[in-house]
This record gives sequence, structure tokens and C-alpha cells, in this order.
Amino acid sequence: MSVLTQPKIDCHHHIFDPAQFPYVADTQYRPEGHELGTALHYEAVMQAYNIRHSLIVGPTSAYNTDNRCLLAALAEHPGRSKGIAVVPLTIGSDELAGLKEQGVVGIAFNVAMLGTAPFVAVDGLMGRLAELDLFAQVQVMDDQLPDLMPLLKRTTTPLLIDHSGRPDVTAGLDQAAFKALLSLAGQERTFVKLSGLSKFSRQQYPWADGQPYQRTLLEAFGAENCMWGSDWPFLRANERMDIGTLLMLVERLFPDEKVLEQILWSTPKRMFGFTD
Repeated sequence: MSVLTQPKIDCHHHIFDPAQFPYVADTQYRPEGHELGTALHYEAVMQAYNIRHSLIVGPTSAYNTDNRCLLAALAEHPGRSKGIAVVPLTIGSDELAGLKEQGVVGIAFNVAMLGTAPFVAVDGLMGRLAELDLFAQVQVMDDQLPDLMPLLKRTTTPLLIDHSGRPDVTAGLDQAAFKALLSLAGQERTFVKLSGLSKFSRQQYPWADGQPYQRTLLEAFGAENCMWGSDWPFLRANERMDIGTLLMLVERLFPDEKVLEQILWSTPKRMFGFTD
């Protein structure tokens, strides 16, 4: 079966629809033009590539903690998609439970954009997430992860590492931040998105300098703890991006059919509780 037509779950995409859901006034970045992607547009993408389910990630850019666009997309087709929300770090358990009832499965920690300082001591939030069995989706880059390791080690919250940890590809596989990420392998609560190659590569497609990091992550965490995401509609992309070429690259990187099926389907289906 072709990777383009086999059933799959896209574990990282966004919805940008300023016509229906205006951006927050103080956003640091305002997606426009080819960066826009409505829920209706993404439905066509799902049909084109046999994407049966998806994980919609609320963006810190444009909407920040305004989750109305995300929640509206989740309500449109209950059960087809789940969500990652952006929330104030002081959010209470009742509000988190309310988001969970609407299809949210985790909270975004956008360390790559906001820096480590706001997140190193959020033990209260991590505890509330653990009680509700919600993920902390952590996006770091370069050398940021070691600063968060004390927090991650002293809490029991399920972890979802975004975009392969966005390693510094000039620092090698032995760099401290990537070794810290690998140290989280073997824990049933830690999962990795094998996505975002274009975000941390220093080259153009097929981003060869980043590929060894994803292969190493798969070997360390196993396909039962890894998944794929497109990052559609490719915010701040510095070159042409297409889901079809991304999928063919995933097939080349992970040619074993069983492994590919786990990454594209079985693992996220089990993790996020999708049912057919």
C-alpha cells in the first residue's frame, strides 16, 4: 500500500482562520497568505491523503491562549480530531477538565518561542495535568532541554516531545540536549513526534543533516512511542512544503512496513484514544 493512501493520523497541524477567529491583538506573529489554513481546507487535505484523524495544535502565534478556533474545529466533527491547547500556566483543574471534555488531550509548552524561564518551576500545572491524564507537549530547541530536565524528572506527567526536540544539527548526536532527550526513552509516559525536520535542519529538502536524529530517536524510543506530524500549514517555512513529499520522505526514512504503520497509525490511535 502506498504511504500516500494508507490510513494515517497527522499528529501535528494548526488551524489559522482569522476571518472567523481574529488573532489576539498582542500576538508576536500574524500568519497570512499561504500560512492560512482553515478547518474546511484541512478537511480536503485529510481526504486527499487518507488522514483519518488528527491532532490539532493550538498555536502560540496568532491565538496564544484564545482556544476558540481550536475548540470550534474539534466540535465540528467530534472524535475525528483531538487538540493541544495553549493555556495560562496558572490554569485550574476545573478549566483543564472542561477542555478535556471538549477533546483536548494536552497542553502546549512552547519553550522554543518563550524560553525556559516561564516553565522550569510549573510543578503545580504538571501535577494537574497528571491528575487528568493530559499530556505536556514540550517544544524545545537547541540546548534548552537540560534546563527543563529537573522538572521533567520530578513530575509524572505524560510527555509529548515536539518536532524531534529540534536539536542543533551542528552539535552532533552527543550534544547534551539530545542526550537528555534520549535519557527519557524507556519511560512509558514519554512520546516523540518524528516531525519538524525542516525546522531544525540547516539544509534544504530532504534535510539530510537532520535525518540521523530522527533515526536515533526511533531506535531509542521504539515505534510504539513515536508518531508523525505534518506541521501543516507550515508556519514560517523558508521553502516550499507539501504533505505528499513529507510522507514519501517518512517512508524512505522508515521503510519497515510495520514500523511505518505504527508511526502513522497504531501509536497515535492508542495514545489519543481515537476510535473508528
